Amino acid sequence: MKPAPFTYHRAASLEQAVALLAQGGGDTAVLSGGQSLGPMMNLRAARPSQLVDIGRLEALRGISVAEGHVRIGALSTHAAIEDGAVSGPLGRVLARVAAGIAYRAVRNAGTIGGSLAHADPAADWPAALLALDARIHLRGPGGDRAVAIDAFLAGAFETAKAADEVIVAVDVPALGPTARFGYVKFCRKPGEFAEALGAVLYDPGSAQARVVVGATGSRARRLPAAEAGLAAGLSPAAADIAALLAPVLGNPSALVLKRQTAAVHRALQEVLTDA
Repeated sequence: MKPAPFTYHRAASLEQAVALLAQGGGDTAVLSGGQSLGPMMNLRAARPSQLVDIGRLEALRGISVAEGHVRIGALSTHAAIEDGAVSGPLGRVLARVAAGIAYRAVRNAGTIGGSLAHADPAADWPAALLALDARIHLRGPGGDRAVAIDAFLAGAFETAKAADEVIVAVDVPALGPTARFGYVKFCRKPGEFAEALGAVLYDPGSAQARVVVGATGSRARRLPAAEAGLAAGLSPAAADIAALLAPVLGNPSALVLKRQTAAVHRALQEVLTDA
């Protein structure tokens, strides 16, 4: 398997990367970890005429804490997050999510920004970060902008990122002392993408609740009715969750609905048991 011919550029700065993307006319792809783009190019499912390699840009690395949130550089690898690059309660949540992504060899190279840009419906970060209320920071020819993840995720392999923009960082709100996070996914075997995924954030101290279903075939989605019940300290029954999921999943098969219901229900039970 070989990719279609392309021109390779290694960006020396973030500004140069943005300029190269702007010149590419929408037919240029960004290369960071390459764990998704590489295989797609080899299969010729993706055929960019140009690649802009941002893998050596130090401006996209690093993790900082400020004003109640943690900022994670887009080039932070899954392995670094798994190994504790983010400290505190939020760090433990993120490490748990990162540890379940594919295999260690993939986690060593794959990046959080690359995962979000790729927006695979079955990927871990889109669903987990939607539950955590993250914001995505982008740089383009017009400057910087921040997008709430709910608006950033547009569909299967689709985001609000423009063709001439680069993901710079991800801001994730710090977790309060009473916050609980539930995360359940089902795969055919370890290392594979999820067939069903539930992610839940619940903070009884602030009555904050976010309930997310991932691996939907499209984008990860919140379940507002389940969130309202959870904010009151209630966990919907499995039958109620199934009723909420059916329209979100678009007339799913009985097996798909059963898997997704179980994933979300178990994630809910995790946060209520811990609370």
